[in-house]
Amino acid sequence: MSVQIQTREINDVTVMACSGTITLGQATSLFRNTLREILQNGSKKVLLDLNDVSYLDSTGIGELVGAYTSAHSVQATIKLSRLPEKVYNLLQITKLVTVFEIFDDEAEAIRSFE
Repeated sequence: MSVQIQTREINDVTVMACSGTITLGQATSLFRNTLREILQNGSKKVLLDLNDVSYLDSTGIGELVGAYTSAHSVQATIKLSRLPEKVYNLLQITKLVTVFEIFDDEAEAIRSFE
């Protein structure tokens, strides 16, 4: 199953909820294009909800790094929430847990933007 992405606004935070797999191909293109559109629309607070992501390959990891860089270049902030254990472990191995603010709870993550 490829990635499915739904976006919604909560207060002034854009939540990008992903489910499925973020792997080389259409999934990473969809992820990249959705994030690019969010940033182009002027959102400065983006929360990536990865609760339903079952798999992330090295290309998916690269997309997270690219998301961070893209957001930083337009003075936007990206935070992560509700990471499955496998995804969290991958971010630990790659040391990306030191780059992103990660939250277990979506509401807590949204409050952290204030």
